[in-house]
Amino acid sequence: MTRIRRGYIARRRRTKIRLVASSFRGAHSRLTRTITQQKIRALVSAHRDRGSQKRHFHRLWITRINAVIRERGVSYSYSRLMHDLYKRRLLLNRKILAQIAILNRDCLYMISNEIIKEVGYKKSVGII
Repeated sequence: MTRIRRGYIARRRRTKIRLVASSFRGAHSRLTRTITQQKIRALVSAHRDRGSQKRHFHRLWITRINAVIRERGVSYSYSRLMHDLYKRRLLLNRKILAQIAILNRDCLYMISNEIIKEVGYKKSVGII
């Protein structure tokens, strides 16, 4: 009986999986079963860490804005600034405000001072 040669479909599937795992170390880049396990694990980690990365950046932006705002006025804080921005319907998200705070502090001070003037915090809070 002659030998039957297998088809190319399974080989094509395995090579496609191996392309994903080419940067893995050891058996994780050579053996098909461990490649699939490692690929699933990598995708799970990537999915989980996308959310945590967003959380970390959000915290970083808030910290930067708060640090710059508190330098100028002792009683004025991040939460007050965001509340006043929301009241005036200014569309500046935290990422943009953090960039302004780092690159051009005077611009952020100017924005906060305009908001303070319009809202009228100076007398009620005691910033003067």
